[in-house]
Amino acid sequence: MTESRPPFPPFSRETAVQKVRGAEDGWNSRDPQRVSLAYSPDSRWRNRSQFVNGREEIVAFLTRKWEKELDYRLIKELFAFTDNHIAVRFAYEWHDDSGNWFRSYGNENWVFAENGLMTQRFACINDLPIKESERKFHWDRSGPRPADHPGLSDLGL
Repeated sequence: MTESRPPFPPFSRETAVQKVRGAEDGWNSRDPQRVSLAYSPDSRWRNRSQFVNGREEIVAFLTRKWEKELDYRLIKELFAFTDNHIAVRFAYEWHDDSGNWFRSYGNENWVFAENGLMTQRFACINDLPIKESERKFHWDRSGPRPADHPGLSDLGL
């Protein structure tokens, strides 16, 4: 059976927004196996200075990530799209095992195959130490961001 992940390219504004929110919800699950299924089996990533190739490496990468980045909460926002490409900006908040909080900001460029699976992901990310009192992402960590929780632009980020 051929894998697929709607919506499919070419993207409209509506389907690009759906794709971005689907990615946000997946990453907020903090389930590496689940997240890996949105990517083609031979997907290529550049995440900061790391290069990741294929689902097995994606699962290993995300497992390490979420062992370090505790209470991770992510918001993504569509920046631009065309045909089979989407650009997003994002921010996520997390703390380390010493209780130090961070807000990580970044941009991603995505390329999709006809079946809607992502074949390439290029991410640039910067970490900003914050105080716990400066956190802006507040929702139950066991689920996706609620529909009524502000997005990046609404939060002034």
